[in-house]
Amino acid sequence: MTDNTGNYKALRREYQAKSLGRADLQQDPVDQFSRWLEEAREALPDDATSMTLATADADGTPSARIVLLKHFDAEGFCWYTDYRSRKGRELAANPRAELLFYWPALERQVRITGTVERLPEAYGETYFNERPVGSRLSAAASHQSAVIESRALLDERVEQLRSACPDGRIPKPQDWGGYRLRPLRFEFWQGRASRLHDRFSFRLEDGRWIVERLQP
Repeated sequence: MTDNTGNYKALRREYQAKSLGRADLQQDPVDQFSRWLEEAREALPDDATSMTLATADADGTPSARIVLLKHFDAEGFCWYTDYRSRKGRELAANPRAELLFYWPALERQVRITGTVERLPEAYGETYFNERPVGSRLSAAASHQSAVIESRALLDERVEQLRSACPDGRIPKPQDWGGYRLRPLRFEFWQGRASRLHDRFSFRLEDGRWIVERLQP
């Protein structure tokens, strides 16, 4: 008889790739993230920039989804989406969020918490026009997160737009653009054996980063 109880207590892995000490950390958390991201790109070239974006509505109800990091610097971490989507509506009501990067091949996680703002319109215009034609068609034809009757209707909208723009010059939707998360806190996590993980937080206090080791 098949056991469908959902009991997965015996499933586990040991984390033993590396350790993380205070001396291993850069003084600036953005520099530390950049170093880890480059190592992740070598190990996971297709998925290194995938990140979980966690938001909450005005009542505090959380939601999370995977999006792609598109660029970052000392000012913050940026992605693009439909402003009318669930995440867009939640960020309008509660402009705070957390990003989570998980790189299993390196047994590492990074959490970045902060406030969120929209990027200037020019950023969205530039990036939208850099996207492949298919991605631009999808973004322009879809009202992200809204209910639709069928996949066939969605495909029909895409084909109508393709026919209307045979040269591939798809106008950027007015409600589509970018966001920037301005970090207030970072956490760098390195998996260790027997769940005795290495964790360090950087928190912004009076304009400077305070580094602390956290218990696992």
